[in-house]
Amino acid sequence: MTTIEITTQSIKELREKTGVGIMECKTALSKAGGDMLMAEAIIREKCISNAAKKADRETKEGIVDAYIHNGNKIGVMIELNCETDFVAKTEDFKNLARELSMQIAALNPRYVSSEQVDAEELEIQKKLYSEEAKKEGKKEEVIARIVEGKMSKYFEGRCLLEQPYMRDDSKKIKDLIKEVVGKVGENISVRRFVRYQLGT
Repeated sequence: MTTIEITTQSIKELREKTGVGIMECKTALSKAGGDMLMAEAIIREKCISNAAKKADRETKEGIVDAYIHNGNKIGVMIELNCETDFVAKTEDFKNLARELSMQIAALNPRYVSSEQVDAEELEIQKKLYSEEAKKEGKKEEVIARIVEGKMSKYFEGRCLLEQPYMRDDSKKIKDLIKEVVGKVGENISVRRFVRYQLGT
């Protein structure tokens, strides 16, 4: 790996992109041999890893964000929770609430997570996909994999946390939340949301 000189400017640039502290940026750039993209990936992985450790913590504080979109024709309200009032007041947390509101306005999920989808609805959907595969003459051992793949797509269309992030479809909304958890140092959860569209 070619080593690129780590400058104050590159540390500043990485900090602006990721929102993490100066020392973390310097460490990530050192590990990456000065490569900015690799340093971003190192920080992202660390944030996701830190988020996993905090996933069981209670989230009783937070904010309700309201967003009006598309010429006052779509409105979203979301309750985003964190552990402390201090984090609820940070720009990172408020920006996340706004990004999630915009995602909901644009992509219209019905649920927060796959756990909220009605069990009966899931069984009906699985049966439909299974029957489709059988009609196409697929073998039994292949059908289960086909159904699993189609259910994954089904959740992507209906569940906020499973949706690809509208600004960067290489990551899902749950990954975006984990990145912010890594930055703010607290667990974050989406409790609920409602989306209003004129005339529907």
